Amino acid sequence: MQPEMLLTLLERVKAGKISPSDALLTLKKLPFENLGFANLDHHRHLRKGFPEVIYAPGKTISQILNIAQAIKKNGSTVFVTRVEPRVYKALKRKFPQARYNQMARAVVVKAEVRLNKTGLVAVTSAGTADLPVAEEAAFTCEVMGNNVERLYDVGVAGIHRFLAHWEKIQKAKVIIVVAGMEGALASVVAGLVDKPVIGVPTSVGYGTNFGGVAALLTMLNSCANGVTVVNIDNGFAAGISASMINKM
Repeated sequence: MQPEMLLTLLERVKAGKISPSDALLTLKKLPFENLGFANLDHHRHLRKGFPEVIYAPGKTISQILNIAQAIKKNGSTVFVTRVEPRVYKALKRKFPQARYNQMARAVVVKAEVRLNKTGLVAVTSAGTADLPVAEEAAFTCEVMGNNVERLYDVGVAGIHRFLAHWEKIQKAKVIIVVAGMEGALASVVAGLVDKPVIGVPTSVGYGTNFGGVAALLTMLNSCANGVTVVNIDNGFAAGISASMINKM
């Protein structure tokens, strides 16, 4: 069991909120819990460094609430991605401490025990239209215990905007680059730094952007070394990868 979860469980036993026998039952539920419609992976944090995350689209509000309740009962942080306002309202009613990042479209319900944030991840975006994806990446990194530096609207159309943050970039252990249109910013950044760069192509752009395919191909074909690319608009995946690198 993750130290954060185990400490929470022990504190609940000491406070008389849960009996030792119930605490033992909680441990026995690992590695997964069958909710009828989902098998909740309580050992995800042991393999990935963070509990299972709830992807909201395609699930009913009732399913989301039940999964979130099971995660929280296990002493873990609840993190829900791609959250619509109506889903957030339901989560807020169930968990008053829930926090909604509207730009990132994500909700977090923090565990009772908070860990200190470590390292530094820099999240850059080429344009303002890329902010939802960039903020999803940044918020994911923060929720997973990383310090984050946001550098937004610093695309190649005015590269001096990126260079103005040179000192901040050098302090980061890993850099996430979010860009639509032709997606050139990832190559430029990777050619200027000695850090791992995670490229996130976005679906932002005119017709021949092909919904992000143009940016994806640019990043995949980067001539700069050290560029790793995630799927189109997948800020969450970039945040997970950056967090794992940052904590190594």
